[in-house]
Amino acid sequence: MKTKTDNFSLRQKLLTRDYKNISMKHEKLTSKESLIPFILITALFFLWGMAHGMLDVLNKHFQDVLQISKSRSGLIQFSVYIAYFTMAIPAGRFIERFGYKKGIVSGLILFAGGAYIIVPASLIQSFWLFLTGLFVLGCGLATLETAANPYTTKLGPKETGERRINFSQSFNGLAWIIGPIIGGLFILGNDGGETGNKLFSIIMPYEVIGTIVLFIALIYMRTPLPEIKEEQAFIGMSSSGSNIVLERPLIKQRHFVLAVIAQFCYVAAQTGIFSFFVNYMTDTKLQPHFDNKTAALMLGIGGFGLFMIGRVSGSWLMRYVKPAKILAIYATFCLVLLPIVSMSLGWVSIISLFLIFFLMSIMFPTIFALGIKDLGEKTKKASSFIVMAIVGGAIFPMLMGWIADISSMAVGFFVPIPLFAYILFFALKGHKVTVQ
Repeated sequence: MKTKTDNFSLRQKLLTRDYKNISMKHEKLTSKESLIPFILITALFFLWGMAHGMLDVLNKHFQDVLQISKSRSGLIQFSVYIAYFTMAIPAGRFIERFGYKKGIVSGLILFAGGAYIIVPASLIQSFWLFLTGLFVLGCGLATLETAANPYTTKLGPKETGERRINFSQSFNGLAWIIGPIIGGLFILGNDGGETGNKLFSIIMPYEVIGTIVLFIALIYMRTPLPEIKEEQAFIGMSSSGSNIVLERPLIKQRHFVLAVIAQFCYVAAQTGIFSFFVNYMTDTKLQPHFDNKTAALMLGIGGFGLFMIGRVSGSWLMRYVKPAKILAIYATFCLVLLPIVSMSLGWVSIISLFLIFFLMSIMFPTIFALGIKDLGEKTKKASSFIVMAIVGGAIFPMLMGWIADISSMAVGFFVPIPLFAYILFFALKGHKVTVQ
């Protein structure tokens, strides 16, 4: 039998829940004093989205002009994503010592340097020097992501951190639309013509990117950015009523460790799907199938267009629905749609593949934000480990390409299924901050 005290406690809980829901709906995305830094940081997401978007059409180009296998073309993604694994921890330590601004400037300089290395690599048609340039470029991207992702979550109210990073990442999605379009128009289908240089079409896009990135680095050098001091994380109350400070090492932070694994799985799946989209759409066994340039435009406008829409709508939806719940729903739909893609059912499979782009949109920033939640002074270090998990993108395209080589490209799309199954587990259980 319920007592008056029980009923009062229940009413209190309901009122608290309703207040939290109202607060979540009306909490500002960022504060007035953080608006300019937030805009500048969001511009960085656009820059590395452009780099990744162009990367996703290079696989098919190198397969055609250099006559290499799908698995060997996976070295293109390997060179960039192994840089994340190599550079994330040094970048994190650099940022801990010198701050977010110097970390961002260093990342931009490495980014530009890698783009400039690709120019002579293309002139002498050296695949291995090209991969070296991509590795240096990847080191720059790793440094930028290690700095910008956590910095974004701090530029405003704590309660809207997940919304803020998804909003910034939506500009990453916008750049991913433009990257494949540039690749399709200037790179794919261009075998060098009268020059005899099969990689000649790569030179101009990377010259322009390197110059733009270097110019933005100069802007950052002259622009004051507030250095965010990480707060200590409080997780409970002692018997005396005082706050208990979270002092456990990162390895014992269950939600963080599981987030690192989830990010590895997500980037592995994302990179494989993005990298072999053009191969899938141009596969003559698929009806209908398309030429390289059309497939690249479909990737940019259709695939990454939906990816951007997913991030913008996801950021809005998180005002009303918990981010972890959205992540769980989207991962479930990916598990349903991937087998349909692999069955080569014509337009049904093609539409399913496009829908997966929409569903993947919120996964990286949401996993990132959930993984660094309530880590206080450990946030920068934790960020570097989660960025390091992007190495999943180095390994998976080669595996997916190898399976496509021995079977078919459609069969290769079965491979990401276990990865999304783990993301579903993380969204349902693994993201929860526990007190031990």
